[in-house]
Amino acid sequence: MQAHTTTRIRIYVQPLPLPRSANFAGTQHPNILIMAALFSLSLSYLSLLLVWWAATASPALSYYKESPYSYGGTSPTPSRPPNNKMMNVIDGCWRKDPNWATNRRKLADCAIGFGKYALGGKLGATYVVTDASDDPANPKPGTLRYGVIQTQPLWIVFAGDMVIQLKNELIMTSFKTIDGRGARVEIAYGPCITIQYVTHVIIHGISIHHCTPGKPGLVRSSTTHLGHRQGSDGDAISVFGSSNVWIDHCSLSHCYDGLIDVIHASTAVTISNNYFSNHDKVMLFGHRDSFVADKAMKVTVVFNHFGEGLVQRMPRVRLGYAHVANNMYDQWEMYAIGGSANPTILSQGNYFQAPSASDLKQVTKREAKSGWKNWKWRSSKDLFLEGAYFVQSGWGTVRPSYTADQAFSAAEGMMVPFLTADAGPLNCVSRRPCTT
Repeated sequence: MQAHTTTRIRIYVQPLPLPRSANFAGTQHPNILIMAALFSLSLSYLSLLLVWWAATASPALSYYKESPYSYGGTSPTPSRPPNNKMMNVIDGCWRKDPNWATNRRKLADCAIGFGKYALGGKLGATYVVTDASDDPANPKPGTLRYGVIQTQPLWIVFAGDMVIQLKNELIMTSFKTIDGRGARVEIAYGPCITIQYVTHVIIHGISIHHCTPGKPGLVRSSTTHLGHRQGSDGDAISVFGSSNVWIDHCSLSHCYDGLIDVIHASTAVTISNNYFSNHDKVMLFGHRDSFVADKAMKVTVVFNHFGEGLVQRMPRVRLGYAHVANNMYDQWEMYAIGGSANPTILSQGNYFQAPSASDLKQVTKREAKSGWKNWKWRSSKDLFLEGAYFVQSGWGTVRPSYTADQAFSAAEGMMVPFLTADAGPLNCVSRRPCTT
């Protein structure tokens, strides 16, 4: 176990003393004495107000100060606000609009981080899924597969609740949005979603679970191409050689392999507001240690809830860059954030609750026997509970290279229960704000 330290900040407030001056020594100037006393009292109250503001605006400040290497500790859990009305910056962009159902494309303006510019089907027509059946080679109009293989941009919605059991992996084309708002949509009990060598894909508001490996066979990847596939791995979502991808407000669990894999030089990806549960290898970023093209990979992981029954890889990063911010971690069975092959990781404003086992308190795991102390892994604004701690390493900046549009300000870790309270698919009702 690597050493770690804890640094605490205590803030003391004392009333300011009255100024000592010959002008205030006697009783010749009672009005001035009164004014001076009031001035001193006002400054005392101002000091208290500033301390209250600091604790409120930056809640973790009262508990931890960053050390140059690592730190850990415990802290009380904040209570949730009434009706969970506090929203993070992504949700605040669209959820308060009662006309969200007739203005669905507004969602495409709301991403943050590296996947900010994912258009999905914003510039295309609306396609309605009316049929839950599936034919991998010759999909029928009205099915999900028929929509995702079209060559033109499409915003794909669902006529009602449905469970879609795919017969082979669902291969998406560029400029597509899968939007599950207003219905309960599940993709389950079969192969799941492949995003391969495409760009501008948004997946929002669906549940993906119990995904199985795909079998070798013919699968249509566009209206003009039918090819033989060797079989998918059993991931919920596989992002392969793709860019400008945003996965938001989904629920992912119980799959054969990973829940989300981002590999083969994929980049410009944001994974946000999702609920992950009951799985071993949650997220893998990077194909293998020797695949140097993954150095270009940039992924933002923000406002997600890593819930019950998770073991590891939240995420595991190879070679590239990951900004992991304002996520909720409800324990882990091995570790939370890991990596190999010198990735750069900024953990910022996360809420880490360690498991009870004394040998599992460390958030981080590095797959390396030597050289890892030079890797840039940093923690800022994180909140550590039940003895959790993050081992930092490396020198130099780890700030994400965001544009002004991509950039966002990560909150203190104490705020994460509020910001992730609605992770997973939302229960949106037409003509009402999506606030429940």
